[in-house]
Amino acid sequence: MAGKVLIFSAPSGSGKSTIVNHLLELHPEIEFSVSATSRPPRGAEQDGVEYLFYSADIFRSLIRDQKFVEYEEVYPDRFYGTLKSEVNRIWAKGHVIIFDVDVKGGVSLKKYFGDAALSVFIQAPSVEELRRRLIARATDTAEAIETRVAKAAEEMTYAPKFDKVLVNDRLEQAFAEAEALVNDFLSK
Repeated sequence: MAGKVLIFSAPSGSGKSTIVNHLLELHPEIEFSVSATSRPPRGAEQDGVEYLFYSADIFRSLIRDQKFVEYEEVYPDRFYGTLKSEVNRIWAKGHVIIFDVDVKGGVSLKKYFGDAALSVFIQAPSVEELRRRLIARATDTAEAIETRVAKAAEEMTYAPKFDKVLVNDRLEQAFAEAEALVNDFLSK
């Protein structure tokens, strides 16, 4: 199983982090890849746990030094990326890597890893449901939520670029579908 990667992508509020965390609880051989970002922490997020937090200037220097497998400037001066060192750290343990990334990052990771990767697009049942979930999360301003919702419409056009699309309408069903996809991929 070493050398395999699982890629979960979705618009904000689709439930991808909830599904990824569920899979991590079930599979000790799967390890979360901590992405780097230039955005500030939200809520109780901790550096090195949810993300590796860098300033935009430091992030740009890491780009110049070719330290990333992939990166995206998702919003102006808001970078997200996967460090090569993080991939190497996890594979050195013989673990499978699981990524929780934005859709552009997911497409880039699939291109990079090819058949060694399973890419899954998590989709909320509707844009209105996505808005409701983001409001209930209570981690963003109303303006930030509307920006995310507008971006979600564009991000949904990326779904066909993924190996599988999983609609997260009922969480228990989404868990079961994600488990089946991962178990099948890891058994090959």
